[in-house]
Amino acid sequence: MSADTSPVAPPTLRQRRRAAATQEILEAAERHITEHGPHAMSLRAIARSLGMTVQALYHYFPNRDALVTALIAKAYDDMAAAVQEAVDTAGDDADPPRLVVAAEGYRRWAIAHPERFQLLYGAPLRDYAAPAEGPTTQAVRRMSAIFQAAMFDGFTWEQLAAADTPALSPSLQAFLGRLPPDGLGDLPPQAASLLLSGWGHMTGLVLLEVFGHTAFLADHQAEVFRLSMRNLLADVHRRIPAAGGSKGLSEGN
Repeated sequence: MSADTSPVAPPTLRQRRRAAATQEILEAAERHITEHGPHAMSLRAIARSLGMTVQALYHYFPNRDALVTALIAKAYDDMAAAVQEAVDTAGDDADPPRLVVAAEGYRRWAIAHPERFQLLYGAPLRDYAAPAEGPTTQAVRRMSAIFQAAMFDGFTWEQLAAADTPALSPSLQAFLGRLPPDGLGDLPPQAASLLLSGWGHMTGLVLLEVFGHTAFLADHQAEVFRLSMRNLLADVHRRIPAAGGSKGLSEGN
């Protein structure tokens, strides 16, 4: 240990108790959402299920929006963990491609947790606005990074910048270029637009299934989704020119 490195003090008993209570409240809120849906969320009902008053709950979450923000961030983190586990379990197998594996992990989590998925992508909760650059934003970026790697792994920055996409307006190019590096800012605008388009396509299909609009496909929904993701990836890769030499997304960045 270097001279200027101080050991991190363990959390105090009070801090551990607060963390445990906060986790218990989040779990109770998730159960409430699962039973009643995100739009019926009631702080009073959540507090009652824990044998506490709303005023006591406010010691941990000062208002409804703070609890909603924590729930959204946790849902994204749990989904990202499920997607990453799917990718890691698949290993280096070329078939199905990693993007397809990641997308299927995303779909499975959504189907297993439809109410929490609706909290993320359903109708917005009335009067709620996520804090700018807050925990929900960071959680979305962690999820996006998994799909970015799965979609563009093996391509250089120059290849991605030369992707054949519809012409982007100067204002859109400038906007994409200003995005933070831990978001889409480390991609050229052409690749960022492809990733956003693919994300919308994937999420739209999952939303249709979660809300029951593709029930007519019965047991074929998984196969149709996989085919769609394969076609999406093939189209994206067709748009990226081939390049000789070693490949790596970090090159030229």
